[in-house]
Amino acid sequence: MTSVIAFPAFSPVPCGRRAQPGGCHVARSLLSRPALTRTAAIGAVGVVAFALAACGQAPDEAPAGSEGAAPEDNSDFTACMVSDEGGFNDKSFNELSHDGLEQAEEELGVSTLEAESQSPDDYDSNLTTMVQQGCNIVVPVGFNLADATQAAADANPEVHFAIVDVDYLEGDNLLQLNYDTAQAAFMAGYAAAGYSKTGTVATYGGDNIPTVTIFMDGFARGVEYHNEQKGTDVQVIGWNPDTQTGEFVGNFSDNARANQITQGFLAQNADVILPVGGPLYQGGAEAILDAGSDAVILGVDSDLAAADERYADIVLVSIMKGLDVTVFEAIEQSFNGEFEGGYYTGTLENEGVGLSGFGAFEGELPEGMLEELDQIKADIIDGTITGISDASPEVQE
Repeated sequence: MTSVIAFPAFSPVPCGRRAQPGGCHVARSLLSRPALTRTAAIGAVGVVAFALAACGQAPDEAPAGSEGAAPEDNSDFTACMVSDEGGFNDKSFNELSHDGLEQAEEELGVSTLEAESQSPDDYDSNLTTMVQQGCNIVVPVGFNLADATQAAADANPEVHFAIVDVDYLEGDNLLQLNYDTAQAAFMAGYAAAGYSKTGTVATYGGDNIPTVTIFMDGFARGVEYHNEQKGTDVQVIGWNPDTQTGEFVGNFSDNARANQITQGFLAQNADVILPVGGPLYQGGAEAILDAGSDAVILGVDSDLAAADERYADIVLVSIMKGLDVTVFEAIEQSFNGEFEGGYYTGTLENEGVGLSGFGAFEGELPEGMLEELDQIKADIIDGTITGISDASPEVQE
């Protein structure tokens, strides 16, 4: 029987990732609000249904003959997006969020505008530009845009903002889209420990911020859990979840530094590597290929094997979150006059996070691994396994 695991949290925050002066205001959860439910296959671990509301009605069947019909011209409504410095071609959270913006244009017939940030210095000006262009809703992508988004939302209460990966802002015109990726990363860490031939796995991040370390926490705790359950001694380098210290590039654009970090991991015999930093997986993947190593990498946010076929042969599995669907639904709610602000937290239970399939690597996993992952998923959902990461956003009831 699986034992109850409660990993220690180093610094509990009662409401969101940063304490607010005077405490936190908790907005009504999107999980209790009616919304359309859209589904997306997420590989061998199951079919994931991403939704802003778990209890909403399923959409009516489309009328006969409507398939492929052009959307109505709703170009008087404008949905906008601002990337972080990783850009919209990062094969990760920026690009996946951008897919949701494109879906809104295609299905709703709305106008879209976008601003691709080249550096953090661009965040304020890009958000200001979007507001000046008459955007009805602006989607800032990433934790690092939080301060700029709060300022823009405060100054423009008539504009809706749906920010990705932030859960501590204030405002009725703010919707905060969060994902407890520690849960899925825990499963990935367990699988990585089982797959590793050398007994050493590794991870590195872009910046030491909660939306990065949440993956690293989950990965490391999953390896620990494998060691406990299987009597193994797989080591994690690059991150210590107890001290919250590890290897970071320092930004989300320096792939040369990511390459150097990965070379160091390979020199220490790591054969499974988790890069957490948008496009920074490329530096790690190139280091593996240049070395002729048998090491593999893990993807984050999107299904990396499908998103970047250059590296598909070395992607063990990806830790996914439903950014495209939730961004689309946020825009749709604004378009339909149903935008209320608040929070959404994607979890294993509501299927806002999950694992991709293992592809060709499935046959190289230890016997019974997929069944064990199913059990771990169930144990996380029912609370048998808790306390994976203090960076996990609260699920607002």
